[in-house]
Amino acid sequence: MNPYASFLDNRNPVSVIGSTSSELARIVNSLPADRVTTASAPGKWSPRDILAHLADTEIVFAYRLRQALAEDHHTIQPFDQDLWSKRYESFDAASALAVFSAVRSWNLALLRQLSAADLARPITHPERGKMTVQTLVETMAGHDLNHLRQLAPSA
Repeated sequence: MNPYASFLDNRNPVSVIGSTSSELARIVNSLPADRVTTASAPGKWSPRDILAHLADTEIVFAYRLRQALAEDHHTIQPFDQDLWSKRYESFDAASALAVFSAVRSWNLALLRQLSAADLARPITHPERGKMTVQTLVETMAGHDLNHLRQLAPSA
């Protein structure tokens, strides 16, 4: 159900989600300017591309969370990240990070007030099957950790 569960391990997903914006800023600010738009290998995304993907994904998570809380048995609409990424070279890293951080802050305000009943609400992902809002929150955190690992200077 959660392809990013292995990244999360036993960490609190909301704590991970809460620390990602500052960790992204720290990593990106430590990169040499020429590294921000350079992929680590052919076929890989550059740090700027990863930030743009994270901004896009955060918007998607915002929508998914709110739909899951508003609509009984919500079915998530998947998206093709490779198709979305075709436009990333026209974006800059600072703007992507700003969008991510703003939407993340808004999502955190929502997540921090969810009840156990909210987290247990059932949703369906057409490719991953039945899950809950809690699984969606854990997916957000694991997704963060995956991309933070890719951005780390040693990666």
